[in-house]
Amino acid sequence: MLAVYPEARAFRRFNRSYTKFIGTLNEGHLNSEFSLPEARVIYEIATREVPKATDIAEELGMDPGYLSRLLAKLQRAGVVERTPSEKDARSAELRLTPSGKAAFQRLDDLSNQQACNFLDTLSPEKRLELLRAMDGIERAISESRRHPAYILRPHRVGDMGWVVHRESIGYAQQYGWDQRFEVMVATIVSDFLRNFDSSRERCWIAEVDGQNVGHVFLVKHPDRGDTAQLRLLYVEPGARGMGVGRVLVDECIRFARTAGYRKMVLWTHSILVAAIRIYERAGFQLVKEETHDSFGPEVVGQEWELDLTSSISAS
Repeated sequence: MLAVYPEARAFRRFNRSYTKFIGTLNEGHLNSEFSLPEARVIYEIATREVPKATDIAEELGMDPGYLSRLLAKLQRAGVVERTPSEKDARSAELRLTPSGKAAFQRLDDLSNQQACNFLDTLSPEKRLELLRAMDGIERAISESRRHPAYILRPHRVGDMGWVVHRESIGYAQQYGWDQRFEVMVATIVSDFLRNFDSSRERCWIAEVDGQNVGHVFLVKHPDRGDTAQLRLLYVEPGARGMGVGRVLVDECIRFARTAGYRKMVLWTHSILVAAIRIYERAGFQLVKEETHDSFGPEVVGQEWELDLTSSISAS
């Protein structure tokens, strides 16, 4: 079964609302004779300096074959013309015909009118709120194709409440874990703050653009002085795939060795496949498995150990 982020439902709901608003499903975009893909192609040709089909396909993320069929249709309609490129005989340059330029102007006017009509219904405050949200969505989408920079920092006031909140909500949504898991997380962070030993313990918070996206704790084992415990590794769904989890674990291992620990242990669950891959890569060995229902649904708990005196590198 495909693993789905808990936020996916909200993401899809927004897509449905927005596509309905802009009329994506209508046969003619803005009640014109052109579909939305055709209108986008006309826009790209009108606003670029003699573009090639490859330029437009890359900008729109459009299949080149599909784009070729759209261009052929627009060419037959007398909207677009192709001329051989003087620089590369294998490609053609695209231009709008006089009819195409008139069509673009009509589409541009209709788009502007649609936007203005809607914005007129909003108060200045709501309009600003909407535009800020749209800017945030645009930046998030554009940045999703690259890995934004993240930093690791020590914990500070307020972080522990965020840790409990995000762990509790995240695991409840994804795995159905109940309030007993929230109690456990709250106890861990409370004990950490009450008994914090800066020489042998750490909490690292990962940030992207000033927003918390992950965390991990390294604490003393309550019964074994030479052993550290790695606890509460968590990465926000939107930050997964950036290597944040791996770096958080590596930082724990580096600090544990520096602090003089000889072994590191952790407790996790078999369903947390991505985290387990990180632990295995770092050299942890599975030493025990046990089924339990401490948080609601039955799961397989696992204990892992890492010998910090070995030469295994966590890099």
